[in-house]
Amino acid sequence: MLDDLSTRYLEFHDTDRALAAMEVDYPDGTSTGLHAHPRGQLLYAIEGVMIVRSAAGTWVVPPNRALWIVAGLEHDVRMSGAVKIRTVFIDARKIGNLPAKSCVINVSALLRELIVAAVQVPADYQEDSRDDRVMRLLVDELRESDVLPLHLPLPRDPRLKSICQALIDHPADSSTADQWGERLNVTAKTVHRLFVKETGMTFAQWREQARLLFALRRIASGERIIDVAFDCGYASQSAFTAMFRRHFGAPPSAFYR
Repeated sequence: MLDDLSTRYLEFHDTDRALAAMEVDYPDGTSTGLHAHPRGQLLYAIEGVMIVRSAAGTWVVPPNRALWIVAGLEHDVRMSGAVKIRTVFIDARKIGNLPAKSCVINVSALLRELIVAAVQVPADYQEDSRDDRVMRLLVDELRESDVLPLHLPLPRDPRLKSICQALIDHPADSSTADQWGERLNVTAKTVHRLFVKETGMTFAQWREQARLLFALRRIASGERIIDVAFDCGYASQSAFTAMFRRHFGAPPSAFYR
């Protein structure tokens, strides 16, 4: 059930200050349930991995990344491992030049420490104080952070939905667009056109992204890279590692360090 925006973390939204930070810890497997916030949210965890789902798609958020969630977006957060969340709510009406869409960002060492420090800042912090400067520097670092490809957009077209759900459930499925088209009584050209129209990605790009997010969840659980590679449909660990490095600039063994 969608939480009432007027009561969800009220003390962190009902403040004159543009930023308010909080901390909350969850055990493995916990789900927050569908909810939204009237402010933008910089969702970060110093430990554990978060899988965030919304009608717009799915994001995987490891400890060296954070998710910027635009105000009002309904979302659910599921915990992979024990998760220690440190999050900052930001009033975009008072703070300009923030990301217009929800996205995963890289968390620098400085941004991490600023988020941790922000949790100790009172909701009624004084302007032009040290606390105020911490919050303003946090916003500066957020604006400078790189956006990362950790989003899996979900389509609305029912034909495409059936393909996407099958690939999410079975990422090793290597069926071609022609084969999917035959099952749905459409041409491969239609499959390709729908993927670009509905997700902004080609069929091959979307499937690779689905495999990446599946892999990130499994790696976060401590599974062997070679097992994850095979379950993602790759013939070898080296082929999987090459794909992973192409996306993230690091091998999967180093991603969560």
